[in-house]
Amino acid sequence: MRYRSVTRAVFLERPNRFVARVETEWGEALTCHVKNTGRCRELLVPGAKVILTPGVRPGRKTAWDLVAVWKGARLINMDAQAPNQAAREALEAGVFGPVADLRAEQRHGDSRFDFSFQKDGRPSFLEVKGVTLEDGGVARFPDAPTLRGARHLRELADWAAAGNGAYVLLVIQMEGVAYFTPNDATDPAFGAALRAAAGVGVNILAWDCRVTEDSMCLRAPVPVRL
Repeated sequence: MRYRSVTRAVFLERPNRFVARVETEWGEALTCHVKNTGRCRELLVPGAKVILTPGVRPGRKTAWDLVAVWKGARLINMDAQAPNQAAREALEAGVFGPVADLRAEQRHGDSRFDFSFQKDGRPSFLEVKGVTLEDGGVARFPDAPTLRGARHLRELADWAAAGNGAYVLLVIQMEGVAYFTPNDATDPAFGAALRAAAGVGVNILAWDCRVTEDSMCLRAPVPVRL
């Protein structure tokens, strides 16, 4: 996925989870929309270099979206919509093998899964999770408790136990991490649900991404340690 244009800025503060104050490379202080409602405390620190793209929704109060941040020498995309876009591109390109009847945002039970498709002769659901938390070269999810995420995993587990195809794709929005592991310290319920899902046949996939200031795409599989 690619942004139509970007500009550089310096992060100043985050008054609430929806907006940030930044100073652009041409010296203007402005308010922008943060396209990630997670905590991102280790990313959005005063003085961090960030990447903005023009907002596309008409009538918004903010003209810019904050979509990426430099954490030292590592560029991390933090746009919550980017993982699904990158996943769709990968599915359409056959990165995970041939799929048919690919559809987005499909409801099943009490959940709405990111994608449904036919694969290996079975109806399948895939749920995408964007990962921005990195510590010592290890990627973790989530960075805040997520009741919704655990519920999705339980319903995927039931779907897999019935003999259907079920997948979780952890899109690590950066390059070059050593492995992925659930963030049990922050959300032990999610970690337990992920392990239980894997135990009944849900395929747990983790891929890192090639990230530039104006693009992000899946790059390579990353080991998953449960």
